[in-house]
Amino acid sequence: MIAFTPTPLLDALLDLTLAEDIGTGDVTSALLIPAEADAAFALRAREPLVVCGAPVVDRLFWRFGPGAPSVDWHVAEGARVEPGDTIGVMRGNQRSLLVLERPALNFLQRLSGIATLTRRYVEAVEGTGARVVDTRKTLPGWRVVDKYAVRVGGGTNHRAALDGGILIKDNHLQAAGGVEAAVRRARAEGPHSLRVEVEVEDLPGLRAAVEAGADVILLDNFSPKQVQAAVQLAKGRALLEASGGITLETIRHFAEAGVELIAVGALTHSARAVDIGADVLAG
Repeated sequence: MIAFTPTPLLDALLDLTLAEDIGTGDVTSALLIPAEADAAFALRAREPLVVCGAPVVDRLFWRFGPGAPSVDWHVAEGARVEPGDTIGVMRGNQRSLLVLERPALNFLQRLSGIATLTRRYVEAVEGTGARVVDTRKTLPGWRVVDKYAVRVGGGTNHRAALDGGILIKDNHLQAAGGVEAAVRRARAEGPHSLRVEVEVEDLPGLRAAVEAGADVILLDNFSPKQVQAAVQLAKGRALLEASGGITLETIRHFAEAGVELIAVGALTHSARAVDIGADVLAG
């Protein structure tokens, strides 16, 4: 079970979702649906997918307030389902169901899409010991749920925000005087509880990072052959993270080269929303 803890950022996202979609009220449902009518909608997969988003939808309904429907989830978070499988059934006031149907599907479709894609990447490196990690390339405002979906898919989260670790990138290096100077300063002056990670573009940069005491070294746009050389040079003195244009077709080559971490921005910036429908149940 992947831990899911509501946060102020999540509640702000859910409140914004409701505000932008409802406006001053659902005029169509108010005209056509009796105020006291109840109904049930089945959430069904229309393609193979990994389910993600149930606790987010539950929290969305809770933020909606009095009169919110409930959901009876039929499968566990992270489960694989096939077309036609019922993920859950929403029950309650029909007007409320019609108001919440689209926001609920938006979360389920996007998060299940991220979890599904992440699972494919994780399975592609199975048996190598490499971990698939995400990036900060998330939909603005959605990072808390995007990164949760990565975990559900079996991936590992990198920093959630800039305060989550020291990551020295190329633009930092230009201002700080190079790899060795930047790492030594971060090591000497940074909080002792934070790991120091630095991005390098070649083997000389890697050597400087290792000698300066970096905890993690990001190998930017290295080829699998270059990664293999980097692993031999580092000799376990730092964790190595491959990054830059890595795809499902190439990721195993990087994993087999011996790198411990593989960053994939596509998990959150390019995952396709999967097809999930909400079907009215008769009776």
